[in-house]
Amino acid sequence: MLSTLILLPLLGAALIGFYPATLSGKIARKIALALAVIIFLWTVFLTIKFNPGEVGIQFAESLPWIDALGLNYNLGVDGLSLPLLLLNGLLTGIAIYSSNESLQRPKFYYSLVLLLSAGVTGAFLAQDLLLFFLFYELELIPLYLLIAIWGGAKRGYAATKFLIYTAISGILILASFLGMVWLSHSPSFGLATLNAHTLPLATQLLLLAGILVGFGIKIPLVPFHTWLPDAHVEASTPISVLLAGVLLKLGTYGLLRFGMNLLPQAWEYLAPTLATWAVISVLFGASCAIAQTDMKKMVAYSSIGHMGYILLAAAAATPLSVLGAVMQMVSHGLISALMFLLVGVVYQKAGSRDLEVIRGLLNPERGMPVIGSLIILGVMASAGIPGMVGFISEFIVFRGSYAVFPVQTLLSMLGTGLTAVYFLILVNRAFFGRLSEQVMNLPRVYWSDRIPALILAVLIVVFGIQPSWLVYWTQATIQGMVNTPSLVATASVDQGERN
Repeated sequence: MLSTLILLPLLGAALIGFYPATLSGKIARKIALALAVIIFLWTVFLTIKFNPGEVGIQFAESLPWIDALGLNYNLGVDGLSLPLLLLNGLLTGIAIYSSNESLQRPKFYYSLVLLLSAGVTGAFLAQDLLLFFLFYELELIPLYLLIAIWGGAKRGYAATKFLIYTAISGILILASFLGMVWLSHSPSFGLATLNAHTLPLATQLLLLAGILVGFGIKIPLVPFHTWLPDAHVEASTPISVLLAGVLLKLGTYGLLRFGMNLLPQAWEYLAPTLATWAVISVLFGASCAIAQTDMKKMVAYSSIGHMGYILLAAAAATPLSVLGAVMQMVSHGLISALMFLLVGVVYQKAGSRDLEVIRGLLNPERGMPVIGSLIILGVMASAGIPGMVGFISEFIVFRGSYAVFPVQTLLSMLGTGLTAVYFLILVNRAFFGRLSEQVMNLPRVYWSDRIPALILAVLIVVFGIQPSWLVYWTQATIQGMVNTPSLVATASVDQGERN
């Protein structure tokens, strides 16, 4: 059942890519979109069949592959990976639908998008360290090409920078994975057989350092963040949607699955440092966002800050904070995808993203009133206004982390206030006031441009009003991963009582 989610996009990529040259771009787009819809519906079907009360892996598939390496084709899904699979399926469909119908080399483009989706799906399903790494690396080349070929003026620089950073990330992760298996004398790379927690603390710390830096580059966390703004600015809108909405989640997913879960003693030891690191990323990302005049770069820097909340929650390692981390991953995926989509529409119609150039786009007659209204909704969600999914996810992160790291949590909460500042700057400059002369004659915005954003806006509001629909699928798995009160929390409380 799970292999279908990987094989369908791979077959689709091969079908579109190797089909005779007579296949038009419109037909290639329709085939890719149809496959994306089928994959998403199949994921929904698996969600319906999923037992949310079961802690372990479900729909497991296992086949021997390379015995000499201890590599097996092990797939499975649990409450940690299921929401991310749904998010990937949804945003892949939206990215394909939002792609320019007149883009160059459409067959190659849609093949790469489907290949990218297959790699991300495989990474979320892999129950084998080496298999995860293979899928993790599989998404590298498609994304590099999607930026390098269909990106902006500096696409070559941005794509090369992304490639170098991600390659270093992969090397560090692979080294840590190999160390876990070999030093713990595990018979295979399977998660079920790995006993890395029995290693000495010093060894665990060394292995965890590789995982933290490797996935920290992917998230990205300060100071490994510099590739992200360049990649977002040069990438086309659909690729920015996938990059922010899904691909960054491979980093946070990896921290939870392979860092916190496999090396708990080292994680406990480094938890205060991780919480401080989270604060730095939150405040730095928000401060940089305030200084931007490019709308897309502002949204890109906001991602750095919001991903820091997930690190804070993971550092606290309480059941509530980890649950908040999963919700924040979904929340950020929906909100960032919405914002990049809308900024893309503004750039397409107005010809600029510069806040010094565009003004008054909320004008009801000659502006973009619907797009402006949706951006205001996205701003409210990102700033944590109640009734939006951003509020409940951040609230759970802060509530679950405060008992363990009160100072770091309070400092991170400043990031929410700074989010309101830089996004209010964006809205005030771009959408209010008189329509600027440079954008007086805007092309018409059709409903086809609005539909993807409307879908995301509805989900943001629905999950904000009824967050239990997210919690329902994840809670049991999180309780299993953190089946006792956080070791960090317990140590902190005991120390407080002794004092």
